[in-house]
Amino acid sequence: MGRVTVPRRVLRLRQGAPSYRPDTLAAEEPMEIRVGGRALTVTMRTPGSDFDLAAGFLVSEGVVHAAEQVAGIRYCAGATADGGNTYNVVDVLLAPGVPAPDASLERNFYTTSSCGLCGKASLDAVRTTAPWSVAEDGLRVTPALLSALPDRLRAAQKVFDSTGGLHAAGLFDADGRLLCLREDVGRHNAVDKVVGHALREGLLPARGTVLMVSGRASFELVQKAVMAGIPVLAAVSAPSSLAVDLAEESGLTLVGFLRGDSMNVYTRTDRVDTSTPATTAPATTTGATAASTAPATATATATATGVE
Repeated sequence: MGRVTVPRRVLRLRQGAPSYRPDTLAAEEPMEIRVGGRALTVTMRTPGSDFDLAAGFLVSEGVVHAAEQVAGIRYCAGATADGGNTYNVVDVLLAPGVPAPDASLERNFYTTSSCGLCGKASLDAVRTTAPWSVAEDGLRVTPALLSALPDRLRAAQKVFDSTGGLHAAGLFDADGRLLCLREDVGRHNAVDKVVGHALREGLLPARGTVLMVSGRASFELVQKAVMAGIPVLAAVSAPSSLAVDLAEESGLTLVGFLRGDSMNVYTRTDRVDTSTPATTAPATTTGATAASTAPATATATATATGVE
Protein backbone atom coordinates (compact mmCIF):
# COMPACT_ATOMS: atom_id res chain seq x y z
CA MET A 1 0.00 0.00 0.00
CA GLY A 2 2.99 2.27 -0.40
CA ARG A 3 3.27 5.20 1.98
CA VAL A 4 -0.13 4.49 3.50
CA THR A 5 1.41 1.74 5.63
CA VAL A 6 4.87 1.11 7.08
CA PRO A 7 6.35 -2.32 7.99
CA ARG A 8 7.93 -2.78 11.42
CA ARG A 9 9.43 -5.72 13.29
CA VAL A 10 7.92 -6.06 16.75
CA LEU A 11 8.29 -8.20 19.84
CA ARG A 12 5.03 -10.08 20.37
CA LEU A 13 4.10 -11.57 23.74
CA ARG A 14 1.36 -14.17 24.00
CA GLN A 15 0.76 -15.74 27.39
CA GLY A 16 4.30 -14.73 28.34
CA ALA A 17 5.92 -16.37 25.30
CA PRO A 18 8.03 -13.89 23.25
CA SER A 19 8.40 -13.95 19.48
CA TYR A 20 9.44 -11.50 16.82
CA ARG A 21 7.16 -10.88 13.87
CA PRO A 22 6.50 -8.28 11.17
CA ASP A 23 3.75 -5.76 11.80
CA THR A 24 2.07 -3.17 9.59
CA LEU A 25 1.63 0.38 10.88
CA ALA A 26 -0.55 3.16 9.58
CA ALA A 27 1.71 5.85 8.14
CA GLU A 28 1.68 9.32 9.66
CA GLU A 29 3.50 12.20 7.97
CA PRO A 30 3.23 16.00 8.03
CA MET A 31 1.57 17.76 5.12
CA GLU A 32 1.83 21.49 4.54
CA ILE A 33 -1.14 23.13 2.82
CA ARG A 34 -0.37 26.26 0.84
CA VAL A 35 -2.78 28.60 -0.92
CA GLY A 36 -1.34 30.45 -3.86
CA GLY A 37 2.17 29.55 -2.73
CA ARG A 38 1.64 30.90 0.79
CA ALA A 39 1.83 28.46 3.70
CA LEU A 40 -1.45 28.12 5.58
CA THR A 41 -1.18 25.10 7.86
CA VAL A 42 0.62 21.84 8.59
CA THR A 43 -1.40 18.76 9.43
CA MET A 44 -0.33 15.29 10.49
CA ARG A 45 -2.04 12.79 8.21
CA THR A 46 -1.89 9.40 6.56
CA PRO A 47 -0.62 9.97 2.99
CA GLY A 48 -3.26 9.43 0.33
CA SER A 49 -6.11 11.54 -1.07
CA ASP A 50 -3.97 14.57 -0.24
CA PHE A 51 -5.73 16.84 -2.74
CA ASP A 52 -9.07 15.89 -1.20
CA LEU A 53 -7.65 16.68 2.24
CA ALA A 54 -6.46 20.13 1.17
CA ALA A 55 -9.76 20.94 -0.54
CA GLY A 56 -11.81 19.68 2.40
CA PHE A 57 -9.75 21.70 4.85
CA LEU A 58 -10.48 24.86 2.87
CA VAL A 59 -14.20 24.03 2.87
CA SER A 60 -14.12 23.58 6.64
CA GLU A 61 -12.39 26.92 7.04
CA GLY A 62 -14.93 28.69 4.82
CA VAL A 63 -12.40 29.56 2.12
CA VAL A 64 -14.21 27.72 -0.70
CA HIS A 65 -17.56 25.97 -1.14
CA ALA A 66 -17.74 25.13 -4.86
CA ALA A 67 -15.53 23.20 -7.27
CA GLU A 68 -15.18 26.15 -9.63
CA GLN A 69 -13.53 28.18 -6.86
CA VAL A 70 -10.46 25.92 -7.05
CA ALA A 71 -8.37 26.41 -10.19
CA GLY A 72 -5.93 23.65 -9.37
CA ILE A 73 -4.10 21.62 -6.73
CA ARG A 74 -0.56 20.34 -7.05
CA TYR A 75 2.34 18.90 -5.12
CA CYS A 76 5.19 21.35 -4.73
CA ALA A 77 8.43 20.19 -6.30
CA GLY A 78 11.73 21.03 -4.70
CA ALA A 79 10.40 20.74 -1.17
CA THR A 80 13.74 19.48 0.12
CA ALA A 81 17.20 21.04 0.12
CA ASP A 82 18.36 18.71 -2.66
CA GLY A 83 15.36 19.58 -4.85
CA GLY A 84 13.46 16.35 -4.23
CA ASN A 85 9.70 16.09 -3.89
CA THR A 86 8.50 14.72 -0.57
CA TYR A 87 4.84 14.80 -1.66
CA ASN A 88 4.22 16.42 1.71
CA VAL A 89 3.57 19.96 0.43
CA VAL A 90 0.34 20.73 -1.43
CA ASP A 91 -0.42 24.08 -3.05
CA VAL A 92 -4.01 25.10 -3.86
CA LEU A 93 -4.57 27.70 -6.56
CA LEU A 94 -7.82 29.59 -6.12
CA ALA A 95 -9.86 30.70 -9.12
CA PRO A 96 -9.69 34.37 -10.15
CA GLY A 97 -11.87 36.50 -7.92
CA VAL A 98 -11.88 34.07 -4.99
CA PRO A 99 -10.51 35.86 -1.92
CA ALA A 100 -7.40 34.43 -0.32
CA PRO A 101 -7.78 33.04 3.19
CA ASP A 102 -8.26 35.67 5.87
CA ALA A 103 -5.08 36.63 7.65
CA SER A 104 -6.57 35.31 10.88
CA LEU A 105 -6.35 31.79 9.47
CA GLU A 106 -2.60 32.11 9.30
CA ARG A 107 -2.41 31.50 13.00
CA ASN A 108 0.74 29.41 13.02
CA PHE A 109 -1.39 26.47 14.00
CA TYR A 110 -0.17 22.92 13.90
CA THR A 111 -2.87 20.35 13.27
CA THR A 112 -2.14 17.02 14.93
CA SER A 113 -3.80 13.76 13.99
CA SER A 114 -5.76 13.86 17.23
CA CYS A 115 -6.69 17.55 17.38
CA GLY A 116 -7.69 19.44 14.28
CA LEU A 117 -8.41 22.65 16.18
CA CYS A 118 -5.13 22.96 18.06
CA GLY A 119 -3.65 26.42 17.67
CA LYS A 120 -6.86 28.31 16.96
CA ALA A 121 -6.35 31.86 18.16
CA SER A 122 -9.58 31.96 20.17
CA LEU A 123 -12.86 30.12 20.70
CA ASP A 124 -14.53 32.62 18.37
CA ALA A 125 -12.15 31.50 15.61
CA VAL A 126 -13.47 27.95 15.91
CA ARG A 127 -16.93 28.85 14.63
CA THR A 128 -17.14 29.30 10.88
CA THR A 129 -20.16 30.60 8.99
CA ALA A 130 -21.61 28.05 6.56
CA PRO A 131 -22.69 29.24 3.10
CA TRP A 132 -25.92 27.21 3.34
CA SER A 133 -28.30 25.84 5.95
CA VAL A 134 -28.71 22.17 6.81
CA ALA A 135 -31.77 22.95 8.94
CA GLU A 136 -33.98 23.07 5.86
CA ASP A 137 -32.83 19.72 4.45
CA GLY A 138 -35.83 17.41 4.15
CA LEU A 139 -33.91 14.13 4.48
CA ARG A 140 -35.60 11.41 6.54
CA VAL A 141 -33.91 8.13 7.43
CA THR A 142 -35.04 4.93 9.11
CA PRO A 143 -33.38 3.33 12.12
CA ALA A 144 -32.78 0.27 9.94
CA LEU A 145 -30.77 2.28 7.44
CA LEU A 146 -28.69 3.93 10.18
CA SER A 147 -28.06 0.57 11.83
CA ALA A 148 -26.58 -0.80 8.62
CA LEU A 149 -24.05 2.00 8.11
CA PRO A 150 -21.30 0.98 10.61
CA ASP A 151 -20.90 -2.44 8.97
CA ARG A 152 -20.91 -0.90 5.51
CA LEU A 153 -18.27 1.56 6.60
CA ARG A 154 -16.14 -1.16 8.15
CA ALA A 155 -16.45 -3.42 5.10
CA ALA A 156 -14.94 -0.71 2.90
CA GLN A 157 -11.97 0.02 5.21
CA LYS A 158 -9.04 -1.54 3.36
CA VAL A 159 -6.12 -0.08 5.32
CA PHE A 160 -7.75 -0.73 8.70
CA ASP A 161 -7.73 -4.44 7.86
CA SER A 162 -3.93 -4.46 7.81
CA THR A 163 -3.18 -1.92 10.56
CA GLY A 164 -6.15 -1.70 12.94
CA GLY A 165 -5.18 1.92 13.51
CA LEU A 166 -7.15 4.23 11.24
CA HIS A 167 -10.29 6.29 11.51
CA ALA A 168 -12.80 6.21 8.70
CA ALA A 169 -15.45 8.56 7.38
CA GLY A 170 -18.04 7.62 4.80
CA LEU A 171 -20.64 9.64 2.93
CA PHE A 172 -23.87 7.75 2.24
CA ASP A 173 -26.90 8.73 0.20
CA ALA A 174 -30.52 8.52 1.39
CA ASP A 175 -30.70 4.86 0.32
CA GLY A 176 -27.59 3.88 2.26
CA ARG A 177 -25.30 3.66 -0.76
CA LEU A 178 -21.68 4.49 -0.02
CA LEU A 179 -20.62 7.49 -2.11
CA CYS A 180 -17.13 8.00 -0.72
CA LEU A 181 -14.93 6.55 2.02
CA ARG A 182 -11.62 7.85 3.30
CA GLU A 183 -9.27 6.62 6.06
CA ASP A 184 -6.71 8.54 8.11
CA VAL A 185 -4.94 8.52 11.46
CA GLY A 186 -6.91 11.68 12.25
CA ARG A 187 -10.70 11.58 12.38
CA HIS A 188 -10.87 15.20 11.23
CA ASN A 189 -8.60 14.41 8.28
CA ALA A 190 -10.79 11.50 7.22
CA VAL A 191 -13.79 13.84 7.18
CA ASP A 192 -11.87 16.56 5.33
CA LYS A 193 -10.90 14.01 2.69
CA VAL A 194 -14.55 13.03 2.21
CA VAL A 195 -15.65 16.67 2.05
CA GLY A 196 -12.83 17.52 -0.35
CA HIS A 197 -13.86 14.68 -2.64
CA ALA A 198 -17.43 15.98 -2.59
CA LEU A 199 -16.23 19.49 -3.41
CA ARG A 200 -14.07 18.36 -6.33
CA GLU A 201 -16.94 16.25 -7.70
CA GLY A 202 -19.33 19.19 -7.52
CA LEU A 203 -21.50 17.56 -4.84
CA LEU A 204 -21.62 20.45 -2.36
CA PRO A 205 -23.87 21.17 -0.62
CA ALA A 206 -24.20 17.44 0.08
CA ARG A 207 -27.94 17.54 0.67
CA GLY A 208 -29.78 14.35 1.49
CA THR A 209 -26.68 12.53 2.75
CA VAL A 210 -25.42 10.93 5.96
CA LEU A 211 -21.84 11.26 7.19
CA MET A 212 -20.79 8.16 9.15
CA VAL A 213 -17.63 8.31 11.30
CA SER A 214 -15.83 5.52 13.10
CA GLY A 215 -15.08 7.27 16.38
CA ARG A 216 -16.39 10.08 18.54
CA ALA A 217 -18.49 12.99 17.31
CA SER A 218 -16.63 16.15 18.25
CA PHE A 219 -17.58 19.80 17.82
CA GLU A 220 -15.18 19.97 14.90
CA LEU A 221 -16.77 17.08 13.01
CA VAL A 222 -20.20 18.64 13.40
CA GLN A 223 -18.82 21.91 12.05
CA LYS A 224 -17.27 20.15 9.05
CA ALA A 225 -20.57 18.42 8.28
CA VAL A 226 -22.46 21.72 8.49
CA MET A 227 -19.92 23.48 6.26
CA ALA A 228 -20.40 20.74 3.65
CA GLY A 229 -24.20 20.92 3.82
CA ILE A 230 -24.54 17.40 5.26
CA PRO A 231 -27.77 17.13 7.32
CA VAL A 232 -27.03 13.94 9.33
CA LEU A 233 -23.87 12.96 11.22
CA ALA A 234 -23.71 9.49 12.77
CA ALA A 235 -20.95 8.13 15.01
CA VAL A 236 -20.35 4.78 16.65
CA SER A 237 -19.21 6.47 19.85
CA ALA A 238 -20.17 9.43 22.02
CA PRO A 239 -20.64 13.07 21.03
CA SER A 240 -19.30 15.93 23.10
CA SER A 241 -21.52 18.55 24.71
CA LEU A 242 -20.29 21.23 22.30
CA ALA A 243 -20.98 18.92 19.36
CA VAL A 244 -24.59 18.53 20.50
CA ASP A 245 -24.92 22.28 21.07
CA LEU A 246 -23.66 23.12 17.59
CA ALA A 247 -25.78 20.41 15.96
CA GLU A 248 -28.89 21.77 17.68
CA GLU A 249 -28.02 25.35 16.75
CA SER A 250 -27.38 24.38 13.11
CA GLY A 251 -30.34 22.05 12.60
CA LEU A 252 -28.15 18.98 12.02
CA THR A 253 -29.29 15.52 13.12
CA LEU A 254 -26.61 14.04 15.39
CA VAL A 255 -26.63 10.30 16.12
CA GLY A 256 -24.25 8.72 18.62
CA PHE A 257 -23.54 5.26 20.04
CA LEU A 258 -24.72 3.74 16.75
CA ARG A 259 -24.14 0.06 17.46
CA GLY A 260 -26.30 -2.69 16.12
CA ASP A 261 -29.94 -1.72 16.45
CA SER A 262 -29.17 0.72 19.27
CA MET A 263 -28.46 4.44 18.95
CA ASN A 264 -28.99 7.82 20.58
CA VAL A 265 -30.43 10.66 18.51
CA TYR A 266 -29.44 13.94 20.14
CA THR A 267 -30.80 16.62 17.81
CA ARG A 268 -33.37 17.02 15.05
CA THR A 269 -35.01 13.72 15.95
CA ASP A 270 -37.75 14.41 13.40
CA ARG A 271 -35.44 13.20 10.63
CA VAL A 272 -35.44 9.65 12.06
CA ASP A 273 -38.59 7.72 11.19
CA THR A 274 -39.29 5.85 14.43
CA SER A 275 -42.32 4.09 12.95
CA THR A 276 -39.90 1.64 11.32
CA PRO A 277 -38.03 -0.86 13.55
CA ALA A 278 -34.22 -0.78 13.57
CA THR A 279 -33.62 -4.07 11.76
CA THR A 280 -30.65 -4.15 9.47
CA ALA A 281 -31.29 -2.90 5.95
CA PRO A 282 -29.88 -4.91 3.02
CA ALA A 283 -26.51 -3.75 1.77
CA THR A 284 -26.21 -1.91 -1.51
CA THR A 285 -23.35 -0.86 -3.74
CA THR A 286 -22.56 2.09 -5.91
CA GLY A 287 -20.02 1.90 -8.70
CA ALA A 288 -16.97 -0.02 -7.59
CA THR A 289 -17.63 0.61 -3.91
CA ALA A 290 -18.83 -2.46 -2.07
CA ALA A 291 -21.08 -2.39 0.99
CA SER A 292 -21.34 -5.13 3.55
CA THR A 293 -24.27 -7.55 3.62
CA ALA A 294 -23.55 -8.67 7.17
CA PRO A 295 -26.10 -7.93 9.90
CA ALA A 296 -25.30 -4.92 12.05
CA THR A 297 -24.50 -6.44 15.44
CA ALA A 298 -23.01 -4.82 18.49
CA THR A 299 -19.89 -6.99 18.17
CA ALA A 300 -19.34 -6.21 14.50
CA THR A 301 -19.91 -2.54 15.04
CA ALA A 302 -17.40 -2.36 17.84
CA THR A 303 -14.68 -3.45 15.39
CA ALA A 304 -15.66 -0.59 13.11
CA THR A 305 -14.68 2.02 15.62
CA GLY A 306 -11.03 1.71 14.66
CA VAL A 307 -9.41 3.91 17.29
CA GLU A 308 -11.13 6.32 19.64
